[in-house]
Amino acid sequence: MKNIMISGFADEICPDFNQQLKTVSQLGMKYISLRSANGINVADMTAERLQDDLLPLLQSYNIAVSSLGSPIGKIDIGDDAAFNKQLRQLEELCRIAALLNSAYIRVFSFYTPENEDPDLYTDAVLNKMRAFIEVAQQHRITLIHENEKDIFGDTGRRCQLLLQQLKNPWFKAAFDFANFVQCGEEPDECWELLHEDVVYIHIKDALHSTGENVLCGHGDGQIEPLLRRAIKQEGYQGFLTLEPHLVRFDSLQQLEKKDAKDIIKENQAASGAEAYRRQYEALCAILERIDQEA
Repeated sequence: MKNIMISGFADEICPDFNQQLKTVSQLGMKYISLRSANGINVADMTAERLQDDLLPLLQSYNIAVSSLGSPIGKIDIGDDAAFNKQLRQLEELCRIAALLNSAYIRVFSFYTPENEDPDLYTDAVLNKMRAFIEVAQQHRITLIHENEKDIFGDTGRRCQLLLQQLKNPWFKAAFDFANFVQCGEEPDECWELLHEDVVYIHIKDALHSTGENVLCGHGDGQIEPLLRRAIKQEGYQGFLTLEPHLVRFDSLQQLEKKDAKDIIKENQAASGAEAYRRQYEALCAILERIDQEA
């Protein structure tokens, strides 16, 4: 489909970066979102080390990087030491993004204290997000905010608040269908609030009833009708990034506060590579149906 590019979090395949790229290449994909490689999170990498170790492999497979799947902002709002560390990491991530010719770095909007109203922390979140944006703006890299579970910006309303209050061309939205479902939100209502600022889409689905992740198009994420609207009616152009979450992959525990078994209760494929392939094929089938419509 013209101007629609499929990428994905290849670390869900396995930790080994060479095997990640081999699997992606065999599927015919030309992009990945770099979240971790060889067991190392992208936020712990340096541009110099990446240039020596990962870039040659990317070039050998002719694979480009659509975004950096960083953990920036996935810290407690009151943890100033972690925040200052992440400011330094973001500087290096911007250098990595430039090296890879990648326009986007994925970010989050902080964990707020459990059992407290997240709105009480609005000003603190906005102030720290502004500091992140200032770094990205200096490097001309766009931060894409993901509506992750349990962070400040986990609902459509608070995502909209962030985008409106922080209004900046270097701060946009990454739309994740499953995360909205798992927060009790309706994805179509969230899309209505956010679509003008959505520049990146994650392909992940889930069920309202259990919160469990399922193959895209088989849950309550409304992926097919919303992609149809985005592409056919609103002219969306850009990346659709696979994030299957169908098996417990090695780096999952690094990404979440909860136990991995609470996030992915039961493996739905024999391996990460199989789950990735199934998600890719399911997305391709959705796009083919949309493309064939008048």
